[in-house]
Amino acid sequence: MRAAVVAIGDELTSGQRLDTNSQWLSQRLVEVGVQTRLHITVGDELQPGVEAFRQAVAHSDVVISSGGLGPTADDLTRHVLAELTGCELVLDEPSREHIRQLFARRQRPMPPQNEVQAMFPRGSRVLPNPHGTAPGIAVDLPRPGAAPALVFALPGVSAEMREMFHASVAPQLLAACAGERRVIRCRCLKCFGVGESELESRLPDLIRRGRTPTVGITVSEATISLRIVAEGPSAEVCEATIAPTVDTIRQCLGTLVFGEGDDELQDVVVRRLREQGRMLGSAECDSGGLLAQWLTAADPAGLVYRGGVVTRTAAAIPAVAQQDADGAAVVRALAAHVRRELQVDCALAVGPFPARQPDASGPGAVWFAWATPEGTLDRSAAYAGHPALLTPLALKRALDLVRHATA
Repeated sequence: MRAAVVAIGDELTSGQRLDTNSQWLSQRLVEVGVQTRLHITVGDELQPGVEAFRQAVAHSDVVISSGGLGPTADDLTRHVLAELTGCELVLDEPSREHIRQLFARRQRPMPPQNEVQAMFPRGSRVLPNPHGTAPGIAVDLPRPGAAPALVFALPGVSAEMREMFHASVAPQLLAACAGERRVIRCRCLKCFGVGESELESRLPDLIRRGRTPTVGITVSEATISLRIVAEGPSAEVCEATIAPTVDTIRQCLGTLVFGEGDDELQDVVVRRLREQGRMLGSAECDSGGLLAQWLTAADPAGLVYRGGVVTRTAAAIPAVAQQDADGAAVVRALAAHVRRELQVDCALAVGPFPARQPDASGPGAVWFAWATPEGTLDRSAAYAGHPALLTPLALKRALDLVRHATA
C-alpha cells in the first residue's frame, strides 16, 4: 500500500509553524508496512483542500491528514470530506456528548460552536479522541479502476493525533493489509570526505530509480547519507535484500563510510576514544563553541570528553598568541595548551578562521591539530563555500582527521 500525508493549516503554509506531524506519520506508516509517496501541505481554504485530497487519493491507497478539525470557521476538513463524498454533514450524538463531558470536567460550559466538531459526512466513521474535542473522521473514497482509498482525518494537536493513530488508524491499516502484509526496512550509511556527485560516481548504478533495494542520497552540512530501503513479506527478507547493497557500498567507498543510522562524526570519535581509554579536550578559536556542543552531546555522561577552550582570538591565550599568524603553529599551541590545562590524553584544536573579506585574493585556509602523547598532527583545508556551512564543514574535517588517526 502507498500513502499520502496531508498537512492542513495556514500556519504551515505561511511558515509560522514547522510541520512535524507529517514526519511522524510517515515514520509510523513504515512500521505498519505502508510507504509514504506524497506529502501535501494546504491552507485553511475549502477548494484548495478539496483539490489537495483529490490529488492525494489519485496517487495513494491511504490518505492521512492532520489539522482542520477544530471548532472555528477556518477549520474545514470535515466540509472538504463532505464535498468529496457528496454527503451532507450530520450530527453524531455520542461525539457531541463526549465533547460536552470534556467541557464539564473542566468546569466550563460547551460553547455552541464546538458542536460542529460532532458533525461528520453521512456514512463516515468516527475516530475517537479520548482527550480532545476533535474526533477524527474515516471515509472510503472511490477511485476509478482501483479499490477505494482509505482516508483518515486526524486533529492537528500532535499528542492527540499520535494517540488516535495508534488506537484507531494503525489497526485498520493492519487489517486492510491482512494476507498481503508488507514489511519495510531501511539502513542508513553515513559518509564524509568527498562531494555528493563524486561519491555517487563511485557507486555502480546503485542510485538508479526502480532498483531493488532503492538507494537514496541526501546531504546535510557535508555529511552524506545513503538510505537503503527494501520491502518484503518479513523483516528477515528485507534485511537479506539490503545486505548485499550495504556490502557493495562499503567496498566501493571504503573509509568514506564512517557510521550507520544516527551516527555523526563526533559519535564515532567519542566511541573510539572510550574504547581506547583516552580522555579528550578541545580548543576552538572563533567558531562559537560548536565543537564543544557536538562533543558534549555525543558524550552526555562525560566518560571521554573533559571539556574545551572556546576563544574568539588566539591572542586571548598568551601561550598561543606568540605564534603570530602561522596557522599550523597556532593550532599546535592550542592543542598543547588544552592537553596541559585539562590534563587529558588527547586534544583537538581548530582555528582561527580566515577573515571573510570581500576583496580577499583567495579562499584562505583553516587549520586543525590533533595532539596525543605520541605526537601532534596538523592539517589545513580550504575555507570556501556557502557562509552558513563554513564553520560546521571545518569542524567536521577536524573530527574526520581524528577518526582516521584513531582507526
